[in-house]
Amino acid sequence: MWSQAAGQLKEQVVRARVTALALGVTAAALGTAASQTVTWNEAVGRTLAFAAAVAAGCAPLMGQRGGPGRVSDWTRLRAVSEALKAELYMYLAGVGAYRGNESGSDLLRERARRFVADGGDLLRHTTGITAVERPVPEVRDVESYVEHRLRQQLEGYYRPRAAYMHRKVRLHERIEFALGALGAVMAAVAATWGVEQIAAWVAVAASIGVAVTAHALAQRYAYQQLEFTRTGEELERLLERWSAEPEPAPEAADRFVAECEHVISVQNEAWMIRWTVG
Repeated sequence: MWSQAAGQLKEQVVRARVTALALGVTAAALGTAASQTVTWNEAVGRTLAFAAAVAAGCAPLMGQRGGPGRVSDWTRLRAVSEALKAELYMYLAGVGAYRGNESGSDLLRERARRFVADGGDLLRHTTGITAVERPVPEVRDVESYVEHRLRQQLEGYYRPRAAYMHRKVRLHERIEFALGALGAVMAAVAATWGVEQIAAWVAVAASIGVAVTAHALAQRYAYQQLEFTRTGEELERLLERWSAEPEPAPEAADRFVAECEHVISVQNEAWMIRWTVG
């Protein structure tokens, strides 16, 4: 339920930022088009100017829906979700405080209640959400933990997410380059042949390029790529070290699971701090 609430809030933040970007680009384009159209068709020019004004006015309103307050709630919802998940996996693997503990389920409930209590002010975001029924992970010991938690996170999440963020970074770089090249060509054409109408669009291309860059920075694609890659490599190192253990002692198993969950939690904490403060 906490994961679903975090996912919904994230979608709202991302959608608001993309919409604000689109409105800003639209306002710049329509404003320039209006100034060039009004001389030969006043009605069309006024219509375009009105649309540009509406888009410019709505852009910051949409941006507020993806502002710090919603980002903070989203990251805290995700923090509660991840804390509950980590505690559950340690319980299922029977490590740490749960090893040989006959009252392990009571301890799990107590810690879960503590996590939920820490995020009590976020319960408004979970109202009306029906938790999707999911099977309990097939984790019964450390070996099944490796298969159903560690490998799943490594191969099913961190590596694909790192590749996805890399594609996002490259896409925005290509867009920025294309807009810069387009602006340079239009500036050259305007200067060579004195076409004032084209000269006005140079500023539009530059404005759109700045907006795209700002959007990429706000979404932190490059930072997320780095964090996903780093975390994946760290989990890979822990997996290799564990696989090299011939007959690991119970204490080594406790330490191994704790280190894996620590690496995942550190990545989540760094990501959340970066989103909230950066």
